[in-house]
Amino acid sequence: MNYSYETLTVRHEGGVLFAAISAPPMNLLGPELVRDLVSLIQQAERDDTIQVLVFASANRDYFVPHVDVTRIKEYRAEAAKLAGEASLGLMFRYLSASRLVTIAQIEGRVRGAGSELALACDMRFAARESAIFSQPEVGLGASPGAGGIQHLARLMGRGRALEVILSSEDYDADLAEKYGWINRALPAAQLGDFVALLAHRIAKFPAAGRIAVKSRVNAIALAPIEDFRRDSDLFGELVQKPEAQERMQAAIKRGFQTPAAELALARVLGELGNEG
Repeated sequence: MNYSYETLTVRHEGGVLFAAISAPPMNLLGPELVRDLVSLIQQAERDDTIQVLVFASANRDYFVPHVDVTRIKEYRAEAAKLAGEASLGLMFRYLSASRLVTIAQIEGRVRGAGSELALACDMRFAARESAIFSQPEVGLGASPGAGGIQHLARLMGRGRALEVILSSEDYDADLAEKYGWINRALPAAQLGDFVALLAHRIAKFPAAGRIAVKSRVNAIALAPIEDFRRDSDLFGELVQKPEAQERMQAAIKRGFQTPAAELALARVLGELGNEG
């Protein structure tokens, strides 16, 4: 099967498919990347030789920072091709329910919908030196709409989920590990080998047991579709409100969605004060 995409670099090794996100300059989640993720998931599910799908980034500074806020309608239309509805959250939930075992190998900033893509994966491992996590939506006048609320509340508990979502603050890999955002924080030099060994080990085991276990764990830990749909709708409603629009424009004036400013997005959001 031909795995060729504009924004993903893919290699097939045994039962594992490695997909490196490459959408310069900073891997914003826009319609092109969503389109390619949809195609990748569909192709991998049809390919009986693929058991494990690993997501990584070709950019060491950015895994996926968040959605492109100027192209929300466009990327939602692409998500509908997998989820059946114009919802990134339902697209990510589809991935969580897939027969494929999915692993996020994280370096750099992973915020907003980038964090939610990682949370949709079955496991998350991050580079201790570079990975930075955040759900910045509240700082822009919105709320996480692609699964962040559902996953983080289950992984962290109520108090920590409210802390990270309401603060719109950055969290390093060690604290993300402590809070339950990720499975483990590892030295960057060890991360790739660790993930590859784990992925190949899982891929070698019989599919029936793997699929059954994932299904049963999802029955306990994966929120119902209706909850994902409500969060998606709420995000769509909030980003249209004048306060959110004003804050996004103010953030854009300060460099929001540019690589230099996004390295310190939490500071940028904090400096917005009460402008909205």
